[in-house]
Amino acid sequence: MLRLRQICLVAPELEPAVEQVRRIFGVEVCHRDGAVAKYGLANALFVFGHQFVEIVAPTRADTAAGRFLERSGGRGAYMAIFDTHDPERRRALVESLGVRIAHTMEVPGFRGIQLHPRDARATMLEFDCSDGNEELDGTYWPAGPHWHEHQRLDRVAGIPWVEVESPAPADLAAHWGRLIDVPVSSDALGHPALNFDLGAARFVVGSTERLMALRVQVSDPATVLATAAAEGLPVDGDGLLLCGVRLLPQVGR
Repeated sequence: MLRLRQICLVAPELEPAVEQVRRIFGVEVCHRDGAVAKYGLANALFVFGHQFVEIVAPTRADTAAGRFLERSGGRGAYMAIFDTHDPERRRALVESLGVRIAHTMEVPGFRGIQLHPRDARATMLEFDCSDGNEELDGTYWPAGPHWHEHQRLDRVAGIPWVEVESPAPADLAAHWGRLIDVPVSSDALGHPALNFDLGAARFVVGSTERLMALRVQVSDPATVLATAAAEGLPVDGDGLLLCGVRLLPQVGR
């Protein structure tokens, strides 16, 4: 089992970005994890269908998220998080490929690993396992115990795919395919792609390596874009820019 379950974005300040997500997509915060304070962060999670968008912001100088903002110019997603049943096997696999483990997490009911972003390329990759995650509606520890109460499928149904840029997209797709342990395929436009049990990643040409766009299934794309424009966010016709990442609202896939 392998689900692209959560995308983490970074904002210079948390609450303005939280309010923008609330107003644009009509969803409420499902969870805030006070434990991230030890990393110099504050966070908030939103349910997007059966997936999640997390926003983090640094609360002090010299944090990993703050360095990411400086290094990237605030462009691109900070992390892509996968929900699995076998993080231990995946750790052994990536270590056999010479990839460093940046962080190991283990608390009652949850365990996971984060790959070093320089080795993962484009963004940090994380593999997690929550006890009881066998079913899609089951436990997902990072989103707290009450995430179902904040699920608004009538407004946001999911994140069918993310778009990753690279000067050499086929090479990056092959690299991620090895790390994530899925075969490289092609999307309808011929871009290299990786398909998961939930979600997918497509790889396109860009000037640097970064996770730059999310396709978001919504009930009313026009209202989403109009609200984003009213919030003062950049809107380019079919997408909006939030926390340095393009969100592409569309009915269906």
